[in-house]
Order: sequence, then structure tokens, then C-alpha cells
Amino acid sequence: MTENSASSAYDVVILGGGSGGYSCALRATQLGLKVVLVEKGRLGGTCLHNGCIPAKALLHAAEVADQTRQSELFGVRTSFQGVDIAGVNSYKDKVIAGLYKGLQGMLRSRESLTLIQGEGRLVSPTTVEVDGVRYEGRHVVLATGSVPKSLPGLPIDGDRVVSSDQALFLDRIPASAVVLGGGVIGVELASAWKSFGVDVTIVEALPHLVPAEDEDISKGLERAFRKRKIKFELGSRFSGVEYTDGGVRVTLENGKQLDAELLLVAVGRGPVSTGLGYEEAGVAMDRGHVLVDEYLRTNVPTISAVGDLIPTLQLAHVGFAEGILVAERLAGLRVPPIDYDGVARVTYCEPEIASVGLTEAKAQEQYGSDKVVTSKFNLGSTGKNKILKATGEIKLVQVLDGPVIGVHMIGSRMSEQIGEAQLIYNWEALPAEVAQFIHAHPTQNEALGEALMALAGKPLHVHN
Repeated sequence: MTENSASSAYDVVILGGGSGGYSCALRATQLGLKVVLVEKGRLGGTCLHNGCIPAKALLHAAEVADQTRQSELFGVRTSFQGVDIAGVNSYKDKVIAGLYKGLQGMLRSRESLTLIQGEGRLVSPTTVEVDGVRYEGRHVVLATGSVPKSLPGLPIDGDRVVSSDQALFLDRIPASAVVLGGGVIGVELASAWKSFGVDVTIVEALPHLVPAEDEDISKGLERAFRKRKIKFELGSRFSGVEYTDGGVRVTLENGKQLDAELLLVAVGRGPVSTGLGYEEAGVAMDRGHVLVDEYLRTNVPTISAVGDLIPTLQLAHVGFAEGILVAERLAGLRVPPIDYDGVARVTYCEPEIASVGLTEAKAQEQYGSDKVVTSKFNLGSTGKNKILKATGEIKLVQVLDGPVIGVHMIGSRMSEQIGEAQLIYNWEALPAEVAQFIHAHPTQNEALGEALMALAGKPLHVHN
């Protein structure tokens, strides 16, 4: 221990207090380990402060706006007087503040956990330095997360050209917006803004929106967005942007120009790793990501990494699971690797997308096209969805005469149906086994049961 060192008696030194970092800290203390957690910003990281929570609060406000406009469809007379963005932000900020306060209290209550506020840097395979003080431990966990990316030559000014972080805290509702990127972040914000009355156009370089999803689901979202009058340019690459009197003019490589008040850059998030001492400590990297094995160990025996910093799914619940896995491994427990295909994936636009397992294309690639069976079920044929005037589809992917290996859903509130779908995939359930479950009627959930009954060869509410 050096002269400027803190106690070296820590079992785990964690750099980063987001989803992966704080879950690792909580689980490690439960297992009797002594932990120091270093965070330069606010505990909770991107998900709580600049991602999941504020985005979903905006999307719920958007849902309320849509329900108000559509209330007469259900015989209820209301008048929609507009969106008070200051009120929306106040509601959103209260949600964040409440969760933040709870998280702080939970972490501070752990006697074997030391919280350090400050910018940390890895200075050895077992040491993190913060403001000249060194914290040494038996093991270091890197959990420094991610930040919004941009494109070469596309500066983000925070006013006319904004990142997703900035878009979540705008103090105005733009009249029009171009959203650069049709992935999860782009379509969620485009959906919320359209509900707030914004004229939205999405620009996506790949052939479909949400290109990581099953193609049928992507096409379903495109149909739904056309109905909502959300415009999009697919297979179109960004070329440049210039300021105009009214905002910005976005030029695409095909020569098309789009005028709008605002440009949202939603081209993904990149790892936070530059200048933090990772490479100097010998940690293997690839384009800013820290490389790990299936147990989240780096090539340096005393260092693990979790969350958006590593090239796995950039989802808060993945960070939670990775943090827990590392804590349990360091405590000496036997841990299974994470099956990332078995992780629930949700896009909270309207309609929502929820999926788990393999897409049809990936299943055919893995098993062969002659060994893959698919089935589709129309959500609109069930009672509860009729009541809600909700439409959409469930698509199931099955190995021939084997288990269900993919569940893909699009429709209102599908995020609440993904739990059973996740069990079906992860327990390698056969369609006939799930078809025996009696789903409550009328519920949206019974649509998944009906879809499995159809796949098992005994469809009920399905027109032949």
C-alpha cells in the first residue's frame, strides 16, 4: 500500500455505479464481501438518469395524450388541450428522484460497502485511483458504461442537433424533427414526439426499422408507424446537416433533403473507456469495448467487466445480471454463463415490441431452413385486445418437432407479456406443453397461449 492509498482490505473495487456496477456491489455485500464503489456522477447511471426511466416516463405521458385524443372511441368525451412539457418534465423528474433516493438509501445501508464520489482511473490490475487516493482490492470490476455516439463530421450542439440524453430533457416540443437512427432509441423517441404533436421523420441506413428484430416484426412496426403518420427513410444514409432559419436541413446520400426544427442523433451508444487506464493495465480492448470471456473475466486475472462497457446487449437488465454473475463468481459460487439469446428485449414505442430468443433468420442460419417452423397469431382476435382496440401480432419460431426458440410480439403493452415468453424460451418448452396452460380470459396474455395452441396443432380462436 502506498502513502496515498486507502485501505487495501477490499475484496472488490468497482469502477462505475450504473446498473452493472451497483448490482455487483449489492450482491457482493450480500455474500459477505467488502466492496468499494466509485462513481463520478449519480448512482444509477444511464438507465436511471439518461435512459430507461426518463424515456419510459415520456412514453407514458405520450400514451396518456393518445388516450385522451382517442377517448371518444370508447364513448368518453374529453378535450385534448395540448402537452405541457414543463409538467411532463416535472413528472419525469419526480420519478427519477424517487428511484434515485431509494437507490442511495439501499446502497448506503450496506455496512460492508464504501461509496466514493469522484472520477476514478485504473492504475494497476488491483487499484483504482480517485483524486489522488488509491483503493486497492483483491479484484477490480470495470463498469463505466456508455455515452451517445455521433457520426464523423456531425457535431452535437445540444440545441438544433441533440443526442438522446439531451432529447430526454428538452424544455420545448419542436414542431418537427428528423431522427437519425431507426433502432430502439430512435423509434422510442420518435413515437413519444409524434404523440406530443411533432412532425417526425426517421432516417435509417439499413432496410428496416429496429433492424435487430425479426423482419416480420420490423415490417409490422413500419405499417403501424405509417398509420400514425410517422415518416421514415429506409436504406438511406446521412450525408450532412446545415443550419437554416427554421432549424436544420438534413441531406441524405441519395440527394434527398429534409427540413426540420431539430435533428436527433440516435445512432447508438459507445463505451466509456478512453483515458481510464485500461489499456495501460494490459486489458484487451476492441474499438473501445473491454473484451471478456463467458464469465465476464478480462485477460487480466484480477479484472472483470460488465454492462455497456463490454460488447454484449446494451440493456439495463443485462447489466444487472452481469453484475450479479461477477459478484457470485468472486464469492466462490458456481455460476452459469448468461444466455444472451434468452434475455427479454423490449422497445417501448407504440406499438410496443417484445421479443426473446432467435429471429426466424437466425434460427434458419443455426438449424437450417428445413428444421425451422414459424407460426403467427393476430392479437386482434382475442377479447381483451378487442376491448382495448389493440392490434398486432405474435410470431413464434420453433425447431421442427422441438422447443420454441423465438417469441416475437408487437402490439400495445407487449412489454408486460414478455415474462411468460422468456420462460418458454429459457425452459425449452414444447408448444404442446404450453398449450396445456389455462390462460385467464379476457386478458392480453391469453393471446400468447392461443398462439402456442395454434402451433401445437389445436387452434381455438383462429379462422382457418
